[in-house]
Amino acid sequence: MRPKRTILCVDDNEQSLSIRKVMLETRGYRVVTCTGGRDALEAFRKGGIDLVLSDLVMPEVDGAKLVERIKEMSPETPAILFSGKVKFYDKDTRADLFLPKGMYAPVELLERIRLMLVKKRGPKKSSILPQERLKQAC
Repeated sequence: MRPKRTILCVDDNEQSLSIRKVMLETRGYRVVTCTGGRDALEAFRKGGIDLVLSDLVMPEVDGAKLVERIKEMSPETPAILFSGKVKFYDKDTRADLFLPKGMYAPVELLERIRLMLVKKRGPKKSSILPQERLKQAC
């Protein structure tokens, strides 16, 4: 059995955070929740986070600043920003994806998370034939 991937889920709305946590846990993810950017940075520094899912608009440290700081520590960690207040986010951000709340189905979010985690991990070792490995090594 493969190990569970851990998602850091950040939202200042505790109800939204709770719903998202249940959705992700029922799909087999381990979820670390935080209601603010400062707490999320502390949780990320402890290690073991595979993906960050954060609200954009939060007091103190907003989602864009949170993602920027996380990417400075770990550029390969995928990050998704979302917002219920902002429908289009055209500012430069280091997030891998921006999704407006209510503009996507939960299944779409789950699929995007899955794809980002696969991309981070890289292709399965068994999917490369031995002769292809030799070509890559040369």
